[in-house]
Amino acid sequence: MNIDLLANIIGMLGTSMVVGTYFLLQLNKLDAKGLAYNLWNLVGAVLLLISLLIHFNLASFVIEIFWIAASLVGLFNYWKRHKRSSTE
Repeated sequence: MNIDLLANIIGMLGTSMVVGTYFLLQLNKLDAKGLAYNLWNLVGAVLLLISLLIHFNLASFVIEIFWIAASLVGLFNYWKRHKRSSTE
């Protein structure tokens, strides 16, 4: 398998994860503040970032950095809420 094909497969998997999670959020199947939503978004964005290392596009690279940052903030807030509720 050549590197271009692998990058496209990884990128499409990442796209499927990010778009799929957003779709599930709109169907009320996921909670925007929940663990699953933020993890799936993070993994999807990282996969897209990996594909962008092969097929670089500055605008896409920048949005994935922000998407990763937003997902990390969401995960931090989730763990903070989860830790607070388990100590009460």
